[in-house]
Amino acid sequence: RDSQQADIKYLSRWKKWKRNSSKSVKKILSEAKGLSSYLVLWRHHIHKIEGRFGTGIQSYFSFLRFLVLLNFIIFILMFSFVTLPIIISSYGIFNSTIAKVSSKNIEYNCTIYEPSGNKGLVYFYTYLQDLLSGTGFLEVTSLFYGYYATDAVWISIMRYNLPLAYLLTACAYLALSLFWIIKRLVGGFKQNLVHDADPFQSYCNKVFAGWDFCITDPNAAQLKHRSLKYELQMDLEEERQKEKIAHRTMKEKLRIYSLRIFINIIVLAILSGCFYSIYRVTVFSQEKSSDMNTNSQASLFVQYLPSIVITLANFIGPQIFSFLIQFEDYLPASEIIMTLIRCVFLRLANIGVLMFSLWSQISDCAADKCEPCGYNYKLYPCWESDVGQEMYKLMIFDFIIILSVTLFVDFPRKLLVAHCSCKLVQWFGLPEFRISDNVLEIIYGQTICWIGTFFSPLLPAIATVKYFIIFYIKKISLIHTRKPADKPIRASSSNLFFLAVLLIGLVLAFIPVGVSIAVIPSSKACGPFKNFNTSWEVVPDTIILKFPKVLQQAVFGMASEAFAVPFFIVICLIMFYFIALAEAHKRVVDQLKEQLVLESRDKMFLIRKIAEAQRH
Repeated sequence: RDSQQADIKYLSRWKKWKRNSSKSVKKILSEAKGLSSYLVLWRHHIHKIEGRFGTGIQSYFSFLRFLVLLNFIIFILMFSFVTLPIIISSYGIFNSTIAKVSSKNIEYNCTIYEPSGNKGLVYFYTYLQDLLSGTGFLEVTSLFYGYYATDAVWISIMRYNLPLAYLLTACAYLALSLFWIIKRLVGGFKQNLVHDADPFQSYCNKVFAGWDFCITDPNAAQLKHRSLKYELQMDLEEERQKEKIAHRTMKEKLRIYSLRIFINIIVLAILSGCFYSIYRVTVFSQEKSSDMNTNSQASLFVQYLPSIVITLANFIGPQIFSFLIQFEDYLPASEIIMTLIRCVFLRLANIGVLMFSLWSQISDCAADKCEPCGYNYKLYPCWESDVGQEMYKLMIFDFIIILSVTLFVDFPRKLLVAHCSCKLVQWFGLPEFRISDNVLEIIYGQTICWIGTFFSPLLPAIATVKYFIIFYIKKISLIHTRKPADKPIRASSSNLFFLAVLLIGLVLAFIPVGVSIAVIPSSKACGPFKNFNTSWEVVPDTIILKFPKVLQQAVFGMASEAFAVPFFIVICLIMFYFIALAEAHKRVVDQLKEQLVLESRDKMFLIRKIAEAQRH
C-alpha cells in the first residue's frame, strides 16, 4: 500500500482521476451485487433447505428456481413480440390497426373453422370443463395459435409483420433455452472434471472433506453421516464387484450376459406396450371427442385419456425397471445410471409417441381426406390449436397429479405413521424424497412446455405459475410428509445430471416443433401462416426474396445439400481435433501429477538422508 501511495504522487491528474473512478465503480458494483443477492427468488427458503437437508436436496430446489426464471423469460418474449402487438392494436393504442390475413387462392372448405366457443346461457360446470380441456371460451382466446389470424399490425406508420415475428420468436425461445442450459452445463462439467479423480483421492475427499458444513439440524447431520457411510460402502462394494468381475469364468459371463439380454427384451416389450397404448388411445381420443357431446363428463374423460395413459406409464414403468435391475448384476453406480436412463427414455419418448400419433392423424390422407388442403381439415380445421390443447391438457393434468399425490397420498400416510402404532404401517413408514424422480417429473413438464409454446404462446406463463406453486408443494412435502433418501444419488450434489437430462428434453422438443414449422402444411383456416404452405415459407417470402439476386443465390446455395454436406464434414473434423487436443492435455496433466508424486518422494528421501547425516 505504501508503494502504491508513493507511486500516486508521480501520476498525472488524469491518471489519478481515472484510477479513483475505477475504484469507485468497482466499489459500487460490489455493493450492488451484495444488495441484488437479497432480491434472488426464494433465497431464504433455499438456504433453510440447504441448512436442514444438505446441498443434494438444495440443488433440486435451485434447479426448480432456474426453470421458473427460464419460463418467465420465455413468456416475456412471446407476450412482447406476439401477443402485445395484437392487444395494442385491438384497443387502438398509438393509432394502431390490424390487417387480417386474407385467404388468397385457398379452397373454401379449407377455411371453415368454427371454434366451440360457448354461446348463450352456460352452466358453471361447462366453464370448469373448458378450463381443464382448453376448449370452449379458452379456444378463442390468445392462449392458442388460432387467435393470431393477423397479417400485420400498423402502429402509426410502422408495419409490424406478425407471421415473421411469431416464427422468429419461436426460434428465439428455443435458442435462448439451448444457450442458457449449455452455459450452465459447461460450468457443471468443469466442476465434475475437477472432482473426477482416482479411487484413493475419492476416498480422501469423502473422509477428510466430505462433511457439509451448511447443515445445522441434528437430524440432517445424522442423515449426512448415513449418506457418507453409504457412499463409502458403495465404493467398497464397487471394488469388491470389480474384483469379482475380473475372476468370472466364461460360463458365468455367458449366464449374466444372457440374463441381461433377456431382461432388456422385457424392457423393450414394456416400452413398446406403453408406446402402442399411447398411440391407440390418442387416435381413439381424437376421433371420438369430435363426435361426442362436448358438455358431457364422458367427453372430458375421452379428451384426457392420452394424459391418463401417459401418467400411468410414467408411474408403473419405473417401478418395473427398479425391480428388474436387481437381477442384472451391475455395479451399484451402473445400476442407478441404467435405471435412470430407462426412466428418462420412457418419460420423454411418451411425449414423442403422442406427437407422432397426432401427426399421423393430421396427415392421414386416406380416402382423399387431405384434398385440397394438404392435411386432414375435416378432423383438424385448425390443427395447431388442437396440438396446443393437447400440450395444455398434459401440463394441467401433470400439475393435478402432483398436487393430488401430496394431498391425498402423502398427508394421510403421514397421519397414519404418526398416530398408528401398527407394525405394518410403521414398516412402510414415510415415503422417501427421491431427487431423481422429482427431477424427471419437472423435466417432463418442461419438455411439454417447450413443445407447446409454438402452438400455445402463453403456455410458459402457465408453466411459470405451475412451478412456482410446485416449489411450495415440494417444500411442504419434504418437511412434513416425506423423508430424505438414505441412499442419495451422487450426481444429485451437482446440477450436471439435471441439466444433461434437461438438454435431452430440449433436443426432443426441437423435433416436433421443427417438423410442424417446416414439414406439415399450416392450417388454412386460422393462424398467421394460412397464406403459406408451411410456417417456414414466411422467411424466404418476406426476407430472402427481397434481397438482391446475388445474395438470394448465396443464401439458397448455403441451404442446399452441396453446401450442407461439406460443412458438416468440416465441423466433424474440427470437433475430432478438439477431442484429440483435450485427450493430449489430459495426458499432460496425468504426467504432471506423476512428476509431483515423484518430487514429493525425492523430498522425503532427501529429508531422511539429511536426518541420518545429522544423527551421525
